[in-house]
Amino acid sequence: MSGAVVLALRLLTAAALYGFLAWVFIFLYRETRRQAVTLTNRRVPGIGVMIKFPGGAGTLRHFNQAEITIGRDPGCDIPLSADTISARHAHLMYHHNQWWIEDLASTNGTRLNNTPVSIPTVITSGDEIHCGGVSLSVSLSENVVIEPTQRLEKNRQPHSQ
Repeated sequence: MSGAVVLALRLLTAAALYGFLAWVFIFLYRETRRQAVTLTNRRVPGIGVMIKFPGGAGTLRHFNQAEITIGRDPGCDIPLSADTISARHAHLMYHHNQWWIEDLASTNGTRLNNTPVSIPTVITSGDEIHCGGVSLSVSLSENVVIEPTQRLEKNRQPHSQ
C-alpha cells in the first residue's frame, strides 16, 4: 500500500513541476512578445543633417533611423571622403527621447559647437558638428515622427485564400 502512495506522490510532484515549467515558459513567451511589440511601436523623430564641405557646397540628408554612423567608410550612413575623417568617425543615436552624438575614437576628434566631444552628448536642432574638416548642421524634426513599417500584429492576422 505504501508503494502505491509513494508512486502517486511522485506522479503528483512531477505533474506539478511540469505545470510550473509550462507556466514559466508561457509567461516568458508573453513577456518577450510584449517587449517586441513595444520596440516595434517605438517612435523615432526624424533628423536632417546638412553636410557642409570646405568649398562651400552643401548636401541635406534626412534620416528615419535611430542610429546614424558618420565616417569615411562607404558603409557609413553619412560617408565623407575627406582625409581628415576616420573610417568610423562619429555616431548619432536616438535614445531616452533625445538625439546624442558620440565620437568613435577618431584620429582628428569630433567637436559639437566648437567643444570637443569626449563622452556621448545631447544634440539639439541647430547644433554644428565638426568632423575633421567637414561641418554638419543638425535639424531635428520634432513634428515628423517615423512610424515602423512592419508590426507584429500584422503577422497574426489569418491569410485570406
